[in-house]
Amino acid sequence: MKPRVLLLHNYYKQQGGEDAVVKADRALLKREGHPTFLLEESNVTINNPMAKARVAVAAVYSRSARLKVAAQISKVNPDVVHVHNFFPLLSPSVYDACGAAGVPVVQTLHNYRLACPNALFFRGGRVCEDCLGKAIPWPGAWRGCYRQSRVQTLAVTAMLGVHKLRGTWRTRVDAFIALTQFQKEKLVQAGLPTNKITVKPNFVADPGAKTGEGNFALYVGRLSPEKGLGILLDAWKEQALDIPLKIVGSGPLAEQLAARVEQDGLGDTALLVGSKPRAVVLALMKSARFLLFSSEWHETFGLSIIEAFACGLPVIASRIGGIPEIVEDGRTGWLVEPGDADAWARTIKEAWDNPEECARRGREARAEYLAKYTPEKNYEQLMAIYESVINRRKN
Repeated sequence: MKPRVLLLHNYYKQQGGEDAVVKADRALLKREGHPTFLLEESNVTINNPMAKARVAVAAVYSRSARLKVAAQISKVNPDVVHVHNFFPLLSPSVYDACGAAGVPVVQTLHNYRLACPNALFFRGGRVCEDCLGKAIPWPGAWRGCYRQSRVQTLAVTAMLGVHKLRGTWRTRVDAFIALTQFQKEKLVQAGLPTNKITVKPNFVADPGAKTGEGNFALYVGRLSPEKGLGILLDAWKEQALDIPLKIVGSGPLAEQLAARVEQDGLGDTALLVGSKPRAVVLALMKSARFLLFSSEWHETFGLSIIEAFACGLPVIASRIGGIPEIVEDGRTGWLVEPGDADAWARTIKEAWDNPEECARRGREARAEYLAKYTPEKNYEQLMAIYESVINRRKN
């Protein structure tokens, strides 16, 4: 019989790639015939100061979440519980509910939450690892790195400190999933047991390959400081790039970026189109010449990259974090030093002026997708992880 799977996930107010992965995993498991259940929470319920105060305490250890998970385990009798995001409403208490019921736990690490209060290793416009490896991540608490609030960061710091000292990550999780080898190495530096971490990338359903050379450059992602959008606009302005640019997404920098496009006179080339459904995003990818991925933080993966690969679209990406494990310079795209506007401008112009080379790298990107990032490939890897933890518990 195929394993029964209980998924646990805390959705953010503004949903992104992590939430899309949960939906894709659930759909894949159901398609393959697994009895699959989802217990979810959403941050939209944190809508007033009183709720924030309660969550700050519960983020360390939520007894109500533990009881809720225990009840769900009793109801659906899963063979494995797969946790995607427990922060802040579920909390690490969910592991205790699983342990008490004798159900093995798999935890996907979508970011660096277990090593950094703001989960990004990014502060003040640069990479920051000041909390890496510390039992108590006090630098982040002092600076208020989470939501620019010392009070809220203190809650995250308490959660990290308590559970590191308690041994939660070491003893109550049977297997962790990291998305790249780079991410795994950072988490091992943070104190997670290397023998419990398996590298398994995300996946996307096959949308089919694009046709034609494409007539614009495309960015798809969150509009936030760590994504490097300012560098892209610098490249367009300083080098007077006459290349159409479409920016898809939403986030805290949306208004600021719109103002800058107008202020710098980029309105004829740069267009902010807002957030779009996945079908529209894929259609745009099939009409673009290349995807831009300009991140300045230690990216754990980059879902839009493999979406582009699936469409046969090459990617110009930052040489940072786990990205070089996905984008191969000269084959599936181009790698550029993060934060270097001149280098970005030169590379973008070179790619734009060579549509045949874009097409070649696009074909290689499509081949890379078929080899590594299809649902079928991912399912094989996921089942190996599930079977490993289930058999270990039985023995």
